Order: sequence, then C-alpha cells, then structure tokens
Amino acid sequence: MADPALSIVEDASSAARVVADRVEELIRGRPNAVLALPTGRTPLRLYDLLAERYRAGRIDFRSARTFNLDEWVGVGRRAPGSYAAFMDEHLFSRVNLRPENRAIPDGAATDLNAECAGYEERIREAGGIDLAILGIGRNGHIGFNEPGTPFDSRTHVVDVAVETRAANQWSFPDGRVPTRAITVGIATILEAREIVLMATGAAKSAVLRRMLEGPIEPSCPASALRLHPHVQVVADAPSAADLRSRTEAPGR
Repeated sequence: MADPALSIVEDASSAARVVADRVEELIRGRPNAVLALPTGRTPLRLYDLLAERYRAGRIDFRSARTFNLDEWVGVGRRAPGSYAAFMDEHLFSRVNLRPENRAIPDGAATDLNAECAGYEERIREAGGIDLAILGIGRNGHIGFNEPGTPFDSRTHVVDVAVETRAANQWSFPDGRVPTRAITVGIATILEAREIVLMATGAAKSAVLRRMLEGPIEPSCPASALRLHPHVQVVADAPSAADLRSRTEAPGR
C-alpha cells in the first residue's frame, strides 16, 4: 500500500489538463487502452480537452475501449438525464471512439442482476481497466458506491443517497432524479491498473481530507483507493485547502 500521488493545481481547468495529459500519454503508448469514465460536472472540461486534442490530431480513440462507471435505473439511453446521453453529448459524438467499444450499463434492462454480471464479464473480456478516472462525491462516494458499500463489491444496483440525488438534479429537466442506479463496484475499480481521481471546488475539501487522511473504511468509499499502488489525486487549490499535508506532486 502506498499513499496516492497528490497533484495540487490552481483551478479546475488545470486539473482537467493534468488528466487529459495522462489520457493522451496512455493512448499514444497503448492505442487499445481500456478506460473507465465518470460523469457529472467534474469531468466536463476534461471531455472538452479530449475532444480538442482529437480534432488537433493528438489523440486517436479508434482502438480504445471505454466502460462508464454507472447509469441510472429506469432511464432509457436517449432520455434526458441518462449517462448514455451525457456521454454522447460531451465526448462520444466528438471523437472517433467506435460505438462497439463504448460500454455503459443498461439501466433499463429487465434483469438488472444479469446486466450487472454481464458488465463485469465484458470488463474481464477486455482484459481489465488500464486507467479508471473518478470523481468524488461530497459523502465520499466513487461511482455510485455510497457510504457503507463493501470494498469487495462488484458491479451492482445501489440505492442512491439523498444528497447524491440532489447533486445530480441539474441533469434532469423535470427535477425527478431516479432513486437507484447501476454502478461498477469498488473491487472492480481497485483492479484497474491505474486510477486518477479528480477533485475540484471548495465543496470537496472536507471529503478529500477525509479520503486522504481519515480511516480507510466503507463509511468513506473513496478511502479504499489508498489500498491501490498506483493512484493519483488531482485536486485544485480550493478542494485541497483542508489537507494537513499539501505536498504537491507533478502530474505523471
């Protein structure tokens, strides 16, 4: 077990650049890299940068594969608020990632348990995840692994916490946020060969300190990342303000 590498940068745009640099480096060296991708507000600038670099000829996604971390239960792929629609808008329609290489859990599946098991199998068939890109929720969740989720969890259906639903209300025009979601489990995330977690904004400062400096326990799912040997935390200055030790490390 090693402490995560911590990169503290000026602002959210700078954090996105650090992560975009790592994605570009990985895909240049391994064109068929497998990525786990997040949704929400935090990665929006990252996806803008990846699209810009694709247009500039710096990144070729043609052979890459992606697995999204989660999807809402009961929401169709084209419905407003779905993460499938989110990814289409913010990344997939803007780069040359092949449709057959983009995996997102099907929240509208009739057999959700089978969908979860099948998603795990697809990740295994792809050879596992090379780089998992994560955000962090104010309650410490990663993906939709809410507090109390066992560290040995695999892709599963979760009851989404009230505060998490409130944080995602912006993406549903009618304000009606689903109560359940499918999420890639903590054990699956920890099997990624490399993990980068992005934290931006002062609202994440308390949970980032808890993740990095508190106990490693299911009450803070993100603390599980400290069990992984290759984790980089990229934090902007506001989100890192509460850390006792603010040792800066360059992006790697």
